[in-house]
Amino acid sequence: MCLGVPMQVLEINDDTVLAEIDGVQREASLMMLGEPVAVGDYVIVHAGFAISRIDPAEAEETLRIMREIFTPEDMA
Repeated sequence: MCLGVPMQVLEINDDTVLAEIDGVQREASLMMLGEPVAVGDYVIVHAGFAISRIDPAEAEETLRIMREIFTPEDMA
């Protein structure tokens, strides 16, 4: 199953970001994102791409729901 997961941007390196959630870090391309991002922003990461920026409150609520539904292994 593939899901878009809210992740917080830790670093920006040219056209990629390093993003993290719950201790899991992923590199994601900014190629599909049509808006600027900054360190600390939340983005939806799907299949190696940051596909949208998301409000922090919405990101936290989405993560809360995902943690209720999925096991930690599902989220890795």
